[in-house]
Amino acid sequence: MKTRKRPKHLNLFKVRLPIAAITSILHRVSGAFMFFLMPYLLYIFISSLKSNSGFAFAAELLDSWLFKVVFMILVWSLIHHLLAGIRYLVMDLDIGLSRNSANISAALVSAMAAVLSVFIMVWILT
Repeated sequence: MKTRKRPKHLNLFKVRLPIAAITSILHRVSGAFMFFLMPYLLYIFISSLKSNSGFAFAAELLDSWLFKVVFMILVWSLIHHLLAGIRYLVMDLDIGLSRNSANISAALVSAMAAVLSVFIMVWILT
């Protein structure tokens, strides 16, 4: 059996990850985004309940274009994290562990997260 020589200096920008690895990375990124955004959202919520001026501040903040962009990313994060989590739970039951089925389920998770996010964002923002 012939062994391939491994490169000494691997260029990480040229490495092509499989879709399952990209989905796994996005699952972690979406979870981290939700975790770090939670204190900010709680601050807005609490300030809106304290007084009329706090409510006006929160309403003005929620109406800004920056928050709408953050909200769109948050919607995608919630949906992707939920769907990828369900995928991992199914994989924990020893279903879909082959390379082909794992790639198909990862592609489905990414596609469904994108489509559902667009539908929900259009529904909420219109």
